[in-house]
Amino acid sequence: MNQFKTVLALISSIGLLAPITATAQSFRPVPLAQPKAVNLARMRAESLNGGLSQYRAASCMYETGAGSCLESVSNRGFLFLFRGGAPGWQQQNPPEPTIETSVLISRDGERILEVSYNGTIR
Repeated sequence: MNQFKTVLALISSIGLLAPITATAQSFRPVPLAQPKAVNLARMRAESLNGGLSQYRAASCMYETGAGSCLESVSNRGFLFLFRGGAPGWQQQNPPEPTIETSVLISRDGERILEVSYNGTIR
């Protein structure tokens, strides 16, 4: 038991325990369809903008659920609003995206319902 406390103290001291100690209220599970919807929206933007050799979506579109790129969730589906640009744009200082994309994906994450915008940053 003493070894367990030592390991727990070590884990806690390096910040690995923080996700485990989140309160039930602060934890919001990602709907199962949301990661599929994110991937579908990102891939559509990649296709519309010349493929991966010419375009990269914002890093939030590579995260599970794309929290900061998720504009809204409604009965119609998941609406993603995100920026992108040439490969390496996010590593520039400051980052300089050139394209903004808005994509609505069905609630089940299976269909692109609408690409309402894909163009210069508004």
